[in-house]
Amino acid sequence: MNTQPTDRIEGTPLIRPSTTDHPLYPAVVEACRTVYDPEIPVNIFDLGLVYTIEISPENAVDITMTLTAPGCPVAGEMPGWVANAVEPLPGVKQVDVHMVFDPPWGMDMMSDEARLELGFM
Repeated sequence: MNTQPTDRIEGTPLIRPSTTDHPLYPAVVEACRTVYDPEIPVNIFDLGLVYTIEISPENAVDITMTLTAPGCPVAGEMPGWVANAVEPLPGVKQVDVHMVFDPPWGMDMMSDEARLELGFM
């Protein structure tokens, strides 16, 4: 029996869905693609490190992301890099980037393009 407290409701996804129907979504994705993990020559979006991009009706952008490993040397800097890439986009009112490690990142989260670039396909 699991005695750990949890705020997750059974049946809810581990990763919240993104606001893909918002007009700013494609530009935010492209901005995220300009940020690279310094140890892997693939952008963070195609690596699958960006879990959720939520955009409010007021154009506030809330990004939930992770790292390839919790001990990543750029853990403290990466959220700022992402915010700096997204904030200048026309129409964006504010950007908040949140780092999570649950669920943990896995190689299965990479896009086909990332797998190809890294030689996994």
